[in-house]
Amino acid sequence: MFQFKQFTIQQDRCAMKVGTDGVLLGAWTPIAHNPYTILDIGAGTGLIALMLAQRSSAGQIDAIEIDGNAYEQCVENFEQSPWNDRLFCFHASLDDFMDELEDETYDLIVSNPPFYAENVPSGDAARDQARQLKSLPFEDLCEAASVLLSDNGILSVVIPYKEETRFLEIAAENELHPVKITRVTGTPNAEKKRSLLVVSRHRLDHYPVDQLVIEIERHQYTPDFTALVKEFYLKL
Repeated sequence: MFQFKQFTIQQDRCAMKVGTDGVLLGAWTPIAHNPYTILDIGAGTGLIALMLAQRSSAGQIDAIEIDGNAYEQCVENFEQSPWNDRLFCFHASLDDFMDELEDETYDLIVSNPPFYAENVPSGDAARDQARQLKSLPFEDLCEAASVLLSDNGILSVVIPYKEETRFLEIAAENELHPVKITRVTGTPNAEKKRSLLVVSRHRLDHYPVDQLVIEIERHQYTPDFTALVKEFYLKL
């Protein structure tokens, strides 16, 4: 169990547990455009959707999860939250979910996609599916976003920094363009580890690119990281 300030995540049946990547995406994703409809692709425990439910006034927050155990746990986490009337999880692949939609669009799509390209089995099939890129390629994610985003909608993702250029190239092929980029490092002198990216249908001549450092040293969070997640972490 992982206890946040306004909700609880049960995660004993999920291959991928609560982690910094998901918390970063849920807290960092822009909502200044006041999204009414939100979609979380590959919901896992439901963490990101729950964080966005806490942060926003969106009336419809959908999530899709292909793994049966994770889906069931996500539904339970949604039902036990203060926002259970706004949260819905579907047990489906991205392709199957899109086949069922009838001209539905979303103002915000979020995803913490699997990104381990190496096909090295861990012995846990569910964990391998959740971790490995082949289960949700960037191409599929960007193609889906190009169909599902509303005119002013955005796609927000967290990916490895080394994949940033490739992801933006794939996004451009689907007529999605960068709006905001934040590169994440663990400590001030560490290499860049993650990229938080927002893309949309609208091409901008200029967009913000910045850096977020998580810790000054072990267990001593930076002011920027603290400000980002303080509404969620109990001890901040």
